Amino acid sequence: MDERNAADSSCGGATQAEVRLPSRDLHADLSFYGDTLGFRLESIFPADDPAVAVMTGHGLRIRLDRASSDPPGTLRLLCDHPEAFAAGKAEIEAPNGTRIEIRGWEPEFARPPTRHALVVQRMAEGESWLVGRAGMQYRDLIPGRLGGAVIASHIRIPQGGPVPDMVHFHAITFQLIYCYRGWFDLVYEDQGPPFRLEAGDCVIQPPRIRHRVLESSDNGEVIELGVPAEHLTTIDHDLALPTGTLDPQREFSGQRFCRHRRRDASWTGWRLPGFEMCRTGIDDATGGVANVVVARAVDGAKAGNGNGTAAVVTSHDADILFTFVLEGGMRLSTAGHESRDLRAGDAFVVPPGMRTAYERRTPDLELLEVSLPGTFTTTTHDGG
Repeated sequence: MDERNAADSSCGGATQAEVRLPSRDLHADLSFYGDTLGFRLESIFPADDPAVAVMTGHGLRIRLDRASSDPPGTLRLLCDHPEAFAAGKAEIEAPNGTRIEIRGWEPEFARPPTRHALVVQRMAEGESWLVGRAGMQYRDLIPGRLGGAVIASHIRIPQGGPVPDMVHFHAITFQLIYCYRGWFDLVYEDQGPPFRLEAGDCVIQPPRIRHRVLESSDNGEVIELGVPAEHLTTIDHDLALPTGTLDPQREFSGQRFCRHRRRDASWTGWRLPGFEMCRTGIDDATGGVANVVVARAVDGAKAGNGNGTAAVVTSHDADILFTFVLEGGMRLSTAGHESRDLRAGDAFVVPPGMRTAYERRTPDLELLEVSLPGTFTTTTHDGG
């Protein structure tokens, strides 16, 4: 079915749409929309005293009508080089009163400075979930989002099956998808055929890489983290996935796609004693923008009790250090704050310089830690 027939089928035969605008002086409007904005005249009538003109341009069809009492409205024109359009003006008013905004294709979502704070978000019983894109349910893991620097979400799909998603991409600095429960079938631009992301696996979605969620298991859950918190999601109606190309070295704004599979993980010592970690390769794939590790207790039953490896007091100098409790439990002790007992599903952010200890660790404790930048320093403090 071609594009016109598809429109006929879905819109009851309609194949074009017009925006109707009022006109007080049709001659002046024709000159402005044609000469200044680059619209093309398609039709005009009557010939002896024109009252209606139809013009097209920039993917838009407008109908200028002297008899219209409609409000003049606002048109946004998106350009590759807005500074070179309409003499570089960002805003201009047409003779008929229509306000013209001239902008770049994508709004700029600059990462704001991190507003450092200790954040602890518990997995409360009966907690409400918001319904977001493609019907998925969302739980905010960083209320306040550190001043807009980062967003972290716990996302779930209670009923599995095909996901009503479309090929899309994000204008972001960093984005992580960690499969917490169940599985998800995903496909990415130039990364080969669709694949299954299983519990414990993760991927990063480099800036602007096209992708799509295809299907999920029942009760599938992911942890998603994005920088900055507010970023644009754009639907790509033209690209079909998979592309038939496998190019794992392709860079998207300086980052490579990275897929980590838990079953291939190798474990080594972590920055905190009493833990071991598995590397994901994300530090290298992002060029040091961020890193993601999974850490698990190796002597959690004894840690912090005085009977084995005590929980040491440390601080860090990362700009953002986000942690999600995947399994088990622990007590988070931070200088100047009340200690909190945490369990699976809880999340926390510790600001740089704050002295912290992970105490009363259960033997099955497992943590997901995300840091920006990827490399940072951990300092151990003697005497607690």
